[in-house]
Amino acid sequence: MRDYYEILGVARDSDDAALKSAFRRLAMEHHPDRNGGSEEAEARFKEINEAYSILSDPQKRAAYDRFGHAGVNGGGGGAGGGFHDVNDIFNDVFGDVFGDMFGGGRRQQRGGPARGQDLRYDLEVTLEQAYAGSEVEIRVPSSFNCESCDGSGAKAGTSPTVCGTCGGAGRVRATQGFFSIERACPRCGGSGRQIQDPCPDCRGQGQVRKERVLQVRIPAGVDDGARIRLAGEGDAGSRGGPRGDLYIFLSVKPHELFDRDGLDLLCTVPVPMTVAALGGEIEAPCLMGGENCDGNCKIPVQVPEGSQTGRTLKLKGRGMPSLRSRERGDLVVELFVETPTRLTPRQKELLKEFADLCGEQQNPKSASFIGKAKRFWEDVTGT
Repeated sequence: MRDYYEILGVARDSDDAALKSAFRRLAMEHHPDRNGGSEEAEARFKEINEAYSILSDPQKRAAYDRFGHAGVNGGGGGAGGGFHDVNDIFNDVFGDVFGDMFGGGRRQQRGGPARGQDLRYDLEVTLEQAYAGSEVEIRVPSSFNCESCDGSGAKAGTSPTVCGTCGGAGRVRATQGFFSIERACPRCGGSGRQIQDPCPDCRGQGQVRKERVLQVRIPAGVDDGARIRLAGEGDAGSRGGPRGDLYIFLSVKPHELFDRDGLDLLCTVPVPMTVAALGGEIEAPCLMGGENCDGNCKIPVQVPEGSQTGRTLKLKGRGMPSLRSRERGDLVVELFVETPTRLTPRQKELLKEFADLCGEQQNPKSASFIGKAKRFWEDVTGT
């Protein structure tokens, strides 16, 4: 006979928590219902239960540790050892995880009204819709009570009958050795009812599948992962039960001009070399109209003299609205200084003249870089 500690895969000095954890894991793995009624799984399940029933009892564990299997009346199931009932063990270890599967805990009402399933709908919106808020029309396939049979599943003029196997309880109990297991009635599928003459429109299901059109309000400021719950817009409940809920999961489509960072909007704007050098005004795209934005959704931006590529200019309050407050993010404009191309001979001549007139003071970063490079090469060559 195998050692009980070996059966549970625990050390001999394991505490009660370790024993319970090992038993729970192994019992779930080898339970007959989870293994298609396998005889091998059933035997292993009984072995696990026997080991835990001994080691979870302080007196029996002490006797087993001292005398081995002989100390617990031979260790055999039903050999006078007084093992715990498997229902008591599972109720203690699993609690509400299995509910009434093992005959204890709160018993679910069978055969009565059942709430409909919740539904999920993935919806992609544009950044503009997320910014301003919008109303979107969606089409959702969902179940409805069959109008022909009023959801009963039975042909008009007939009614379902009480299941003769479970007596309308929807559950049957099967005894296996020293423990018993309760499961859904195989004849009625757990409904507690039988339909002798099924409705031809729903084929006895009591429900039909249809597509519904819903108007969904998208609040301003939503971001990826936001969820909207529409109560009572899920699948229909069975036997007069309430409808489930519809959960809409939102994602925001990438934008060709803007990146989003929380409430801030980031935008890279090209700047002519002359404007970057002399300073001036450019126009940046924005999502918000108003006194500082024309009808083409552009906003003026003042570029400081001597601006370089990568410089950012922050426009306060021109970003995304907050979903839960009146706060707004900023519009962050990153400058990209453009070098002119396809120059005419005269333009090249003027640029050469300009280059001759420029010294290190006009190119401070270049002068700084040259100085650093010179020191680097002196360190490498030792000169």
